[in-house]
Amino acid sequence: MATNRTFTMIKPDAVKNGHTGAILNDIIAGGFKIVAMKYTHLSAEKAGEFYAVHKERPFYGELVDFMSSGPIVAAILEKENAVEDFRKLIGHTDPSKAEPGTIRNKYAKSIDANAVHGSDSDENAEIEGNFYFSAFERF
Repeated sequence: MATNRTFTMIKPDAVKNGHTGAILNDIIAGGFKIVAMKYTHLSAEKAGEFYAVHKERPFYGELVDFMSSGPIVAAILEKENAVEDFRKLIGHTDPSKAEPGTIRNKYAKSIDANAVHGSDSDENAEIEGNFYFSAFERF
Protein backbone atom coordinates (compact mmCIF):
# COMPACT_ATOMS: atom_id res chain seq x y z
CA MET A 1 0.00 0.00 0.00
CA ALA A 2 1.41 3.39 -0.99
CA THR A 3 2.14 5.91 1.72
CA ASN A 4 1.74 9.64 1.57
CA ARG A 5 5.33 10.55 2.37
CA THR A 6 8.61 10.49 0.51
CA PHE A 7 12.13 11.74 1.10
CA THR A 8 14.24 14.05 -1.04
CA MET A 9 17.61 15.73 -0.96
CA ILE A 10 18.66 18.71 -2.99
CA LYS A 11 22.21 17.64 -3.79
CA PRO A 12 25.42 19.70 -3.46
CA ASP A 13 25.53 20.61 -7.17
CA ALA A 14 22.07 22.16 -7.16
CA VAL A 15 22.67 23.98 -3.86
CA LYS A 16 26.01 25.35 -5.14
CA ASN A 17 24.39 26.47 -8.40
CA GLY A 18 21.70 28.43 -6.56
CA HIS A 19 18.76 26.21 -7.49
CA THR A 20 17.46 25.46 -3.98
CA GLY A 21 14.62 28.00 -4.05
CA ALA A 22 13.51 27.09 -7.57
CA ILE A 23 13.52 23.38 -6.77
CA LEU A 24 11.53 23.92 -3.57
CA ASN A 25 9.08 26.03 -5.58
CA ASP A 26 8.69 23.22 -8.14
CA ILE A 27 8.08 20.74 -5.31
CA ILE A 28 5.37 22.91 -3.75
CA ALA A 29 3.83 23.68 -7.16
CA GLY A 30 3.74 19.91 -7.72
CA GLY A 31 1.32 19.61 -4.82
CA PHE A 32 3.74 18.42 -2.15
CA LYS A 33 3.68 19.69 1.42
CA ILE A 34 7.05 19.94 3.17
CA VAL A 35 6.68 18.27 6.58
CA ALA A 36 10.38 18.35 7.55
CA MET A 37 13.37 20.17 6.08
CA LYS A 38 16.97 20.96 7.00
CA TYR A 39 20.02 22.51 5.42
CA THR A 40 23.10 20.51 6.38
CA HIS A 41 26.52 19.36 5.24
CA LEU A 42 27.17 15.63 5.31
CA SER A 43 30.51 14.36 6.49
CA ALA A 44 32.05 11.62 4.36
CA GLU A 45 31.19 9.20 7.17
CA LYS A 46 27.49 10.19 7.19
CA ALA A 47 27.29 10.15 3.37
CA GLY A 48 28.82 6.68 3.46
CA GLU A 49 26.20 5.54 5.98
CA PHE A 50 23.36 6.94 3.90
CA TYR A 51 24.60 5.27 0.70
CA ALA A 52 25.79 2.04 2.38
CA VAL A 53 23.46 0.06 0.10
CA HIS A 54 25.83 0.96 -2.76
CA LYS A 55 29.04 0.13 -0.89
CA GLU A 56 30.04 -2.71 -3.24
CA ARG A 57 29.40 -0.73 -6.40
CA PRO A 58 32.30 0.90 -8.28
CA PHE A 59 30.82 4.42 -8.00
CA TYR A 60 30.42 4.33 -4.19
CA GLY A 61 33.59 6.30 -3.35
CA GLU A 62 32.83 9.02 -5.90
CA LEU A 63 29.23 9.21 -4.66
CA VAL A 64 30.35 9.65 -1.05
CA ASP A 65 32.90 12.30 -2.09
CA PHE A 66 30.28 14.17 -4.11
CA MET A 67 27.58 14.04 -1.44
CA SER A 68 30.00 15.34 1.20
CA SER A 69 31.40 18.07 -1.09
CA GLY A 70 28.97 20.77 0.01
CA PRO A 71 25.69 21.48 1.77
CA ILE A 72 22.46 19.69 0.92
CA VAL A 73 18.80 20.28 1.73
CA ALA A 74 17.00 17.21 3.09
CA ALA A 75 13.21 17.08 3.24
CA ILE A 76 10.25 14.83 3.89
CA LEU A 77 7.38 15.54 1.53
CA GLU A 78 3.72 14.66 1.83
CA LYS A 79 1.17 14.05 -0.91
CA GLU A 80 -1.10 11.22 -1.90
CA ASN A 81 0.99 8.64 -3.81
CA ALA A 82 4.08 10.60 -2.79
CA VAL A 83 6.90 8.29 -3.93
CA GLU A 84 5.58 7.67 -7.43
CA ASP A 85 4.45 11.27 -7.98
CA PHE A 86 7.79 12.65 -6.81
CA ARG A 87 9.73 10.31 -9.10
CA LYS A 88 7.67 11.70 -12.00
CA LEU A 89 8.33 15.28 -10.88
CA ILE A 90 12.11 14.85 -10.69
CA GLY A 91 12.50 12.89 -13.93
CA HIS A 92 15.02 10.35 -15.18
CA THR A 93 18.34 9.96 -13.32
CA ASP A 94 20.13 11.01 -16.51
CA PRO A 95 18.98 14.59 -17.11
CA SER A 96 19.47 14.21 -20.88
CA LYS A 97 16.69 11.58 -20.76
CA ALA A 98 14.45 13.48 -18.33
CA GLU A 99 11.11 14.76 -19.57
CA PRO A 100 10.94 18.52 -20.27
CA GLY A 101 9.85 20.46 -17.20
CA THR A 102 11.06 17.89 -14.67
CA ILE A 103 13.44 19.01 -11.96
CA ARG A 104 16.40 17.10 -13.37
CA ASN A 105 15.69 18.34 -16.89
CA LYS A 106 15.76 21.93 -15.64
CA TYR A 107 18.53 21.88 -13.00
CA ALA A 108 20.79 18.82 -13.35
CA LYS A 109 24.08 18.84 -15.25
CA SER A 110 24.88 15.11 -15.50
CA ILE A 111 23.94 11.64 -14.31
CA ASP A 112 26.31 12.16 -11.36
CA ALA A 113 25.34 15.76 -10.57
CA ASN A 114 21.62 15.21 -11.02
CA ALA A 115 20.33 17.89 -8.63
CA VAL A 116 18.00 15.82 -6.43
CA HIS A 117 17.52 12.49 -4.77
CA GLY A 118 14.07 10.91 -4.52
CA SER A 119 13.20 7.76 -2.63
CA ASP A 120 12.45 4.79 -4.88
CA SER A 121 10.00 3.00 -2.57
CA ASP A 122 7.80 3.62 0.45
CA GLU A 123 10.15 1.52 2.56
CA ASN A 124 13.23 3.51 1.51
CA ALA A 125 11.37 6.80 2.00
CA GLU A 126 10.79 5.84 5.63
CA ILE A 127 14.39 4.65 6.14
CA GLU A 128 15.86 7.75 4.48
CA GLY A 129 13.55 10.15 6.32
CA ASN A 130 14.48 8.51 9.62
CA PHE A 131 18.18 8.92 8.79
CA TYR A 132 17.80 12.71 8.75
CA PHE A 133 14.84 13.55 10.98
CA SER A 134 13.58 12.72 14.44
CA ALA A 135 9.85 12.61 15.19
CA PHE A 136 10.16 16.07 16.76
CA GLU A 137 11.37 17.58 13.47
CA ARG A 138 8.29 16.56 11.47
CA PHE A 139 5.15 18.64 11.18
